[in-house]
Amino acid sequence: MQKSSIDSIRQNFNEMVDRFTNIETGQATAIDSPLCMEIVAQTAKAMCPEAQTIMDLGCGGGNYAVKMCEVFPNADYTLIDLSENMIREAERRVSAATKGAVKAICADYKTIDFGYQKYDIITAGTTLHHLRTAQEWESVFGRVYDSLKRGGLFFVNDIVIGETPEIDALMLEGWKSVLRQNVPGEVDFFLKKYETEDTPQTLNYQLDLMREVGFSQTSVLHKHFNFATFVGVKLE
Repeated sequence: MQKSSIDSIRQNFNEMVDRFTNIETGQATAIDSPLCMEIVAQTAKAMCPEAQTIMDLGCGGGNYAVKMCEVFPNADYTLIDLSENMIREAERRVSAATKGAVKAICADYKTIDFGYQKYDIITAGTTLHHLRTAQEWESVFGRVYDSLKRGGLFFVNDIVIGETPEIDALMLEGWKSVLRQNVPGEVDFFLKKYETEDTPQTLNYQLDLMREVGFSQTSVLHKHFNFATFVGVKLE
């Protein structure tokens, strides 16, 4: 199936700011989203308690960064998102939640420079599934690794496909059951968006890619049907 263009995806998210700017309900189509944000925040606090510089890739309305502000209220935050409306709202919310500096960048993170050894923590919440090619996946993971300081953490929470068609079909049916419960009148709408906009990879692919670009350790923090939360640790 022909996938949506970047401009089309940008427009879609520009029109859905209100839907995605609530930590408890804003990502109702992402399984266990509030739990996963809490897991990420608490794991970050335990593993990198002195974190001062945090970047949120594909930040949307800022839910992940706002959650991180609860445990790092004095940190500096860099927010990156394709949608002008989303990044504006994320900047407003994060600025109100941290005493540190906030830098908001409206851009496609597939193409911009993240810098070198700038960040203690980078989060990517339900966004990497928009990557299309192996080259894009490798480029983003590699640039994330380079931009982290030694001891830095890269957290991902996202859709993952199954390792076999049979497992993938089972996991997809599980997700459909969650959609029917959380957004009963919009199941077909979100399944169509999944088919036209998303190109997720397997969990193993992403863990292997983390290690290939240099991450010394990887850990799966949570998995439920076709959503997973995991972290890469940069020790070198």
